[in-house]
Amino acid sequence: MARFNKVSAELLDELKQVLGEKGVTVDPEKLQTYQTDEEGNPYWFRTPEVVVFPKTTEEVAAVIKLANKYLVPITPRAAGSGVACGAIPVYHGIVMELDKMDKILKIDEDNLYAVVQTGVRTSVIQQECKQRGLLYAGDPCSADSCQIGGNVATNAGGNKAVKYGTTRNQIYGMKIVTPTGDIVDVGARLQKCSTGYCLEQLICGSEGTLGVVTEITLKLRPLPPYKFDLVAIFNEDAKAFALPNKILKAGIEPTSIEYMDNKALKMCSNFCKVTLPHVEENCCYVIITVESFDEDELDKKMEKISDLCDDMGAVDVIQADDRIWGCRRQFAEAARDIDIMFVAEDFVVPLDKIAEITAEVPGLEEKHGIYTVTSAHIGDGNIHVLPLNKDGLSPEDWMKKMAGFHEDLFEKVYALGGKMSGEHGIGYKKLVDFKRCTPPGEYKMIRAIKKALDPNDILNPAKIVDLEDSI
Repeated sequence: MARFNKVSAELLDELKQVLGEKGVTVDPEKLQTYQTDEEGNPYWFRTPEVVVFPKTTEEVAAVIKLANKYLVPITPRAAGSGVACGAIPVYHGIVMELDKMDKILKIDEDNLYAVVQTGVRTSVIQQECKQRGLLYAGDPCSADSCQIGGNVATNAGGNKAVKYGTTRNQIYGMKIVTPTGDIVDVGARLQKCSTGYCLEQLICGSEGTLGVVTEITLKLRPLPPYKFDLVAIFNEDAKAFALPNKILKAGIEPTSIEYMDNKALKMCSNFCKVTLPHVEENCCYVIITVESFDEDELDKKMEKISDLCDDMGAVDVIQADDRIWGCRRQFAEAARDIDIMFVAEDFVVPLDKIAEITAEVPGLEEKHGIYTVTSAHIGDGNIHVLPLNKDGLSPEDWMKKMAGFHEDLFEKVYALGGKMSGEHGIGYKKLVDFKRCTPPGEYKMIRAIKKALDPNDILNPAKIVDLEDSI
């Protein structure tokens, strides 16, 4: 685009002065590895002109100042495990790879907090806390591969969001580099605060468009010593979708309530090479986890939930073993094994609207000639419907089909009081849909915030909003 410049020899020289020769690459083969994140459709791919590898907050700031000086865009990147094209360099330019900032700086066991750099893998944080009898409650399904900075950027959710909330609820504060290169600490290790704008909450979920996160202060909790995992098996989806509100109304606070439709169960069991009970009877699963600090209380809750499931018409209630959780966690990988261009929807609706929106999916499948599989965090209304390109359409034809599907799907989602993303974010992939579905006043505010903080549109342009577009 005309508003951005190409990476020049002068800029490369200055980048190397800041980062050293090994901190900068223009190797064509290496650049190709940064043309996408987890997106498999080459329709979206864009290749950067240079990739940089800062090791400190000060180096991040220096790179951002150079990008403003030369008017070259920067795409911040964590592990590249996103599915909304959030780490794709739409306007080429610089990709800033943050995985060398990978240290846990502090775990305070007495005061229940940790300070970590942006490139630490989420599973490493979980494991280090668990060894100390503590819990970091952020738990996206991609925890083994994703990094905490990416979790912050997208406000990642995951399996435990029912009880503990999303990434936003796990944060005290963070160190960021603004789009103009200033180093700023936002938030604080406080239980409450009404001192000005809540900037840490604004940055969380902003997808690298308002600042680059380099350090995060995370909330920790004591690790509950007791838990159970049950699977309620239903032969009707409507019965399964009615269960979350019944559990909550009974005064039970589950850690997670996960759903898999029959097509998803068959797909995942084939991928994981395991046999699952009742799958051949066209049943669906609801996986329920409850944690407790009291074993007797846990037994009572388990019995109560089992009785609720029976009352709701469950075909069977069994223990959720590693086979079942393994299938749930491999949902996206199983879909990718069938179709590398699968589309990962993650719309969210009120709990009482889950049955209504999912009942619309078969009609949309028929209208648009697509095949989908579904899993969901039904404890918080976050639905993952995955269209699969089983007919082998070209990337362009597949995207045309998806555009029509999204127009119909999101119209129904928003009519029910929902939103198009519960945890994956908007990125580049949903840019057009987001503009179409967002009320004009709200969209104008979002653009105004981006323009005010990033006047040159340097940080992750064309994600969430594109300042090049007219309102």
